[in-house]
Amino acid sequence: PLPKVRATHPDCSIVLYFQEQEAECLEIIRSESQTSAPPGSPGQQGCLTEWDGVSCWSAVPVGQSRAVSCPNILHVFKKSKALIWRNCTESGWSFPSPPYYNACELEAVGSYNDTEAKASYFVTMKVLYTCGYSTSLAALFLAIGIFSCFRKLHCTRNSIHIHFFASFILRGAAVFIKDAVLFSDESVDHCTMSTVNCKVAIAFFQYSVLANFYWLLVEGMYLQTLLLLTFTSDKRYIWWYILIGWGVPMLTVCVWVVTRLQYDNHGCWDDYTSLYWWVIKAPILLAIFVNFLIFLNVTRMLAQKIRSPDISKNYKQQYMRLTKSTLLLIPLFGVHYVVFALFPEHIGVDARLYFELVLGSYQGFLVALLYCFLNGEVQAEIKRNWGKWQSSMESNVFNLATQDFTA
Repeated sequence: PLPKVRATHPDCSIVLYFQEQEAECLEIIRSESQTSAPPGSPGQQGCLTEWDGVSCWSAVPVGQSRAVSCPNILHVFKKSKALIWRNCTESGWSFPSPPYYNACELEAVGSYNDTEAKASYFVTMKVLYTCGYSTSLAALFLAIGIFSCFRKLHCTRNSIHIHFFASFILRGAAVFIKDAVLFSDESVDHCTMSTVNCKVAIAFFQYSVLANFYWLLVEGMYLQTLLLLTFTSDKRYIWWYILIGWGVPMLTVCVWVVTRLQYDNHGCWDDYTSLYWWVIKAPILLAIFVNFLIFLNVTRMLAQKIRSPDISKNYKQQYMRLTKSTLLLIPLFGVHYVVFALFPEHIGVDARLYFELVLGSYQGFLVALLYCFLNGEVQAEIKRNWGKWQSSMESNVFNLATQDFTA
């Protein structure tokens, strides 16, 4: 059923459908005005073509009638085959009979209180995810600073962690940029918004989401490599990891942008009902699926190594410490994405928004906590440097006191 229009929201589909119908009707009216004697023109004592806000009534002579069917739109009219009639009289078109709301049976529309409650719900959700992303950004920047400042923490593993943190920073920044571009001006009609800025903001957001999932995939791949190579890693692999983490999302988004420009350049590209959304969705599901396989394989290898009598207790503790963070993150990230991917986009919208925006906004903080703040190696390095700093300060104070005494 109609509408077949792509839009940011099902309600926007309805708005755009009526706008398209109105544009077609106005085009008919303009073409009739350019002809010498269109049907139903004043010279022929008839009624001109008219748009009444719902349907287009073609011109007819006086004394004749015209019938149109109810618009075939889901969630608006219960009946789509009912007919509405209008007569052309000497004074013009008569009123529709029966009225649209009787003939088509409008679906129940929420009351003003329901609208206010929904608006309050979205405002509350925005406050929650704004706090979440702000907390995550602060924690991620601090974690990157810690890994960058201490020389002993410079290694391939922590370099991958830094890239992973950077993908979360991009994702948080992309959310704030998207909100600023799409929702900063309440007077803007979001149903017809199709500016370059909003499309760039959506493309950047999709890139950050893809990069986020693929750097989690890199974390899983690196963990599996460590277990397979018994903690002997090659730094040359870092370039392959960077190519996967940043390059694959870039290639995917470029393909998606070109596809939208060529075949589906409607609205602001933030619709998830379009078939071309799978250009973004399929690589994300692929990354989650591969990560799940890595999760199973790493769990199997870990169990084998822990039960092996040839491995010392110290190495077993190292295996546990290196794997617990990634093994926790792999099922935590993307499980809800897979669940929601099995259902249409309009099902479970509230739950989807809560997981994607509210809980998702704190994922960066969780990653910084697991990989940095609760990392024993990081804690030991901070304590060591803190002790050196305290000793240096005490030494300086002692030297100053000695200089004063000898002077």
